[in-house]
Amino acid sequence: MKKIVECVPNFSEGRRQPVIDAIAKAIASVQGVRILDVQSDADHNRTVVTFVGDPEAVTEGAFQGIATATRLIDLNHHRGEHPRIGAADVVPLVPVRGVTMEECVALARQLGQRVGEELNIPVYLYEEAATRPDRRNLADIRRGEYEGLKEEILTNPDRAPDFGPARLGPAGATVIGARPFLIAYNVFLTTDNVEIARQIARAVRHSSGGLRYVKALGLLVNGKAQVSMNLTDFRHTPVHRVVEMIRREAARYGVAIERSELIGLIPQQALFDAAQWYLQLDGFTPDQVLENRLQEA
Repeated sequence: MKKIVECVPNFSEGRRQPVIDAIAKAIASVQGVRILDVQSDADHNRTVVTFVGDPEAVTEGAFQGIATATRLIDLNHHRGEHPRIGAADVVPLVPVRGVTMEECVALARQLGQRVGEELNIPVYLYEEAATRPDRRNLADIRRGEYEGLKEEILTNPDRAPDFGPARLGPAGATVIGARPFLIAYNVFLTTDNVEIARQIARAVRHSSGGLRYVKALGLLVNGKAQVSMNLTDFRHTPVHRVVEMIRREAARYGVAIERSELIGLIPQQALFDAAQWYLQLDGFTPDQVLENRLQEA
């Protein structure tokens, strides 16, 4: 069985197309890598690249993307709605086929060491690759963002990186790890009152008593209040359950869901689950989908 790893790096640039193109080109230049999606957002000032390949090709592609972002992005001049600490802000490796999570952890640590040594970038390991329990959660590592970490890394031993120097340059730090598949999903509300989005985010996210496997922030994007989320295990907390909770919370404030968006890709099963729930399709199976049967034939 061919081994396949997915990598979904988030870069702190969503406005300058030549920079975005250069990063994608650097990743794609590695033989064995296939880019599946490149998605940018000007308000977040952030780009998410999704690519796959064998383990060696993917880690090399990730390194080339990080190196290019390091050269072209200066965090001292970066502004956007999304929290960030680095030019190549977060680089997760996801096992897809023929690869274990333990193997992705080893790849993440090898990549982190190389980035720290060759690019002179502070690297923090997170999720399954974390070396400390308090670094599993990305939000904890990004606390204070680039500006806060720039000062704290110099004086606080707890903020010392896993690899690389204990100081930030213009490219900031990079968070590298291994994790299961994640759905990046945002819901726009029929209001520009960002405080409502923040209250709803607080209600749905797990860290403040909401739904398990949901991370959420309230932001103002394109003049609309947005609940920005990462759904870290759609099998245990499905997308439709999150949407319905947001819908009910929004109604408390006299607003509604205007629309939603995906950042990057979503597993087919997550869409099947949502369709089955909303349409109340008892006994539905994926082989009832025409295209699936045609592909099998």
